[in-house]
Amino acid sequence: QVQLVESGGGLVQDGGSLRLSCAASGRTFSSFARGWFRQAPGKEREFVAAISRSVGSTVYADSVKGRFTISRDNAKNTVYLQMNSLKPEDTAVYYCALGAFAVPDVAKYNIWGQGTQVTVSS
Repeated sequence: QVQLVESGGGLVQDGGSLRLSCAASGRTFSSFARGWFRQAPGKEREFVAAISRSVGSTVYADSVKGRFTISRDNAKNTVYLQMNSLKPEDTAVYYCALGAFAVPDVAKYNIWGQGTQVTVSS
């Protein structure tokens, strides 16, 4: 059984940076696409970024494009989300997930981590 554990969240000021990590255990990590999503209080979970399982192609939400970078290290079974130029509206719980394809659709991911809180103060 695959398990995902996120880390790296915290409190940062407007304009700051954070790097989230998501470590996977269990089945072959490189066989799956990986995604990052976020959920703010009172809002639905939304897509942030995803990376494909093989060639590492990426896709981003428009709201984070140019500021966030997703990457993966298959040897370490880990995916990263480098977040720069953070804004208060980026405040949310961030989740990583496994899926068959790197698509911006919550329903296409079937294994989720427990989430890590990111808070950006103004």
